[in-house]
Amino acid sequence: MKTALVLALCVAGSAALAEHDLAGRDQENGQRLYATHCASCHGATLEGQADWQNPDETGVLPAPPHDESGHTWHHDTTLLFDYTRLGGAEALAAMGVAGFVSGMPSFAGTLSDTDILDILGYIWSTWPQHIQDIQSDRNGPHNEPATR
Repeated sequence: MKTALVLALCVAGSAALAEHDLAGRDQENGQRLYATHCASCHGATLEGQADWQNPDETGVLPAPPHDESGHTWHHDTTLLFDYTRLGGAEALAAMGVAGFVSGMPSFAGTLSDTDILDILGYIWSTWPQHIQDIQSDRNGPHNEPATR
């Protein structure tokens, strides 16, 4: 019985120490792809668009920053992946949020799933350690989206 308890504690402890799913991504590829596909809206230094928390005259929110001043790190990796792959409106509709007007397009036909994960890995790598830790806590032990 004691052996089983010790083994369970070791396994639980090793999961807590496991590296974040995005840490092992190709961050150089992610940075290159970010510059090509994301920076025009989200900024070359991940700063986002001005007044990003207030909708424009059409009801669309400007592109948020992906640096620590934004809210990207508030979300788990699966949501970030789906939001990028499907586009904002479709990703939220899949979660039951209907009628949300989003300026975020789908990149499913432009970027592979691996490319999207590399971009997310690049963004994740720019955050200070305490922000990485907070975002990591939003993910389960294997919350990386499956490459489809």
